[in-house]
Amino acid sequence: MNHNPLGRTSRSVSAIGLGTWQLGADWGDVSEDDALTVLAASADAGVTLFDTADVYGDGRSEQLIGRFLASRPGNGITVATKMGRRVAQEPENYTPENFRAWTERSRRNLGVDTLDLVQLHCPPSAVIDADATYDALDELVADGAIAAYGVSVETCAQALSAIARPNVTNVQIIFNPFRLKPLDEVLPKALDAGVAIFARVPLASGLLSGKYSAATTFAANDHRAYNRHGEAFDRGETFSGVDFETGLRAVQELAAAVPEGVTLPAATLAWIASRTGVTSVIPGARNIAQAESNAAAGEIDVDLSGFNTAVTDVYDRLLRTDIHPHW
Repeated sequence: MNHNPLGRTSRSVSAIGLGTWQLGADWGDVSEDDALTVLAASADAGVTLFDTADVYGDGRSEQLIGRFLASRPGNGITVATKMGRRVAQEPENYTPENFRAWTERSRRNLGVDTLDLVQLHCPPSAVIDADATYDALDELVADGAIAAYGVSVETCAQALSAIARPNVTNVQIIFNPFRLKPLDEVLPKALDAGVAIFARVPLASGLLSGKYSAATTFAANDHRAYNRHGEAFDRGETFSGVDFETGLRAVQELAAAVPEGVTLPAATLAWIASRTGVTSVIPGARNIAQAESNAAAGEIDVDLSGFNTAVTDVYDRLLRTDIHPHW
């Protein structure tokens, strides 16, 4: 597994990480035993970055990660958590007092004195643009509550605003074959600034697994059922904002361009990880097989040029008009 520098820190993280939204909630039920097994399988496969958030299962994801890390002293894993979505997404709620309260809670959940990396969890643009935001985060670093901070964003404009800040370690943004805008606008700027990029939602909520059809259904408590049109939060978080039927057509075309002997999700993860400026890709996993296959994508050594051509072509024909202007 390749490792890349974590922004301006002295750490490095695996090219393929693990997103743990699905270990908390909003993806149907995952038992505690299954969640711990996924964490173990990922770590055993060389993953050294776990991404979580204080709202994933109302802290459940953080707590499970904390239990796992406590069972493996000297694990070498960097935990990136997120904060800011426990209240209404209004600028006045992003105060130094709330920042401190949220980080204190995450420290308890994870069982650590200092959080490795805390990211603002897709806050309003006004928060990302405000000097006071970074002053408050700098105070948490100075106090030892957090070692570093970054921002998870919805749009490229938000990413560019965060990248311009001198102490931002990373930006987390949706980037996959259904979301190509970051290639042109974000990755080059981040590389120049020494800011790490975490590619989130890399398989478009599982759509790029190639396993879904028009007949596929999802549990009622799965965001892929209740948020397809942004009913609960930004629709870009579900299937990367792509219409499900259109996405199925796009997946079919991309699958035809995958190199022989490689699956579509593996090719997708490997393609994202190979883009200049990407630090780590953070797919989710619900079982051992998914965790191991995700990690293995970080070691694929095949020619992806044909797949790259197909990604651009499919995006331009089927997706660009609807996706590019929004995020």
